[in-house]
Amino acid sequence: MDYINAFWVGGLICALVQILLEKTKLMPGRIMVMLVCTGAFLSAIGLYEPFMEFAGAGASVPLLGFGNVLMKGVREAVDEQGFLGLFAGGFKAGAVGTSAALIFGYLASLIFNPKMKK
Repeated sequence: MDYINAFWVGGLICALVQILLEKTKLMPGRIMVMLVCTGAFLSAIGLYEPFMEFAGAGASVPLLGFGNVLMKGVREAVDEQGFLGLFAGGFKAGAVGTSAALIFGYLASLIFNPKMKK
């Protein structure tokens, strides 16, 4: 059942984002920022953890999950460092995912022949 929940929740998130892309004039970058901020907000009010327990990877893999990771990092850093943790927590928590995206993006550009859009 875990796989089914992850599949339909992740698919629903992707479908809603696709509808936003198709039916609004929002740019993809703004929608991505909106997803990260929504994940951080849901984490801040305590709704993301139960959602992630139910949906598993369907909730933790999309950009909503990245917002949750950032918020958890900020919360932990504020508990440890106080006010300065507000600035350091998100960087520390999101460093692995961001680094992986950069490294794999670079490797993909070496394997494939990227071209500028015309």
